[in-house]
Amino acid sequence: MPRFILPHSCTAWNTADFADTFRHEVEQIDADLLPLQQGLSGTSSVADEPFKVILIGQATDMGACIRVKTGVFYAGLIGGCSCADDPTPLESQPEYCELWFEIDKQSGETRVGLVPED
Repeated sequence: MPRFILPHSCTAWNTADFADTFRHEVEQIDADLLPLQQGLSGTSSVADEPFKVILIGQATDMGACIRVKTGVFYAGLIGGCSCADDPTPLESQPEYCELWFEIDKQSGETRVGLVPED
């Protein structure tokens, strides 16, 4: 699981600002730190475009960490051969995946992984 630090989300825990702080902070990190490539369903690579995060339900206090289930809307590309007669569209296609974030309450260190499909 990739790891990074979300210090502002950790500080905002148990306040009315947590959801907005978390969403804003996650949307500012490098998309390469998220397992978006593994979440692709209709394309072959993640497009270099901004992504949007929504919280699914309430964040949960797990003792030493905060667990947050999210939905991520992002864009993907279908790889082609780049030939002149290649019919593959060059525009990005919408993608969506669900991720779990686990934020250590002391350090803000965050682990993220795909939510398993049922």
